[in-house]
Amino acid sequence: MSYIDGFVIAVPTANKQKFIDHAEFANGVFMDLGALRVMECWGDDVQDGNVTDFRKAVQAKPDETVVLSWIEWPDKAARDAGMAKMMEWMENPETADPRMDPVRNPMPFDGKRMIFGGFSPVVELPGNDNG
Repeated sequence: MSYIDGFVIAVPTANKQKFIDHAEFANGVFMDLGALRVMECWGDDVQDGNVTDFRKAVQAKPDETVVLSWIEWPDKAARDAGMAKMMEWMENPETADPRMDPVRNPMPFDGKRMIFGGFSPVVELPGNDNG
């Protein structure tokens, strides 16, 4: 069964195109490391909750938009191998894939407020081939 890495971030709304450019440049790395699919979703109907919500979770400011992202891997072993390579690059930036270079491709958001985690699917329905 597949394995999912999920992410929620707050991106300054004015940086939408910078975020898209950043994601398009960097996300190919995950595909090269074995990911099946990467999704970046710009929030357009993110409601405020009474107790908690996406905006509170990432301390989004009024001029920021919540982004939900995920990486689908074939399984946890493929994810662990891909992420181990990413950690190796963080420890040895001179060997890193240039797409992950923060000077060449800076994050257009505050990475300290990103929340993320790995998830094992418990229900997985097949896709609809009807378009």
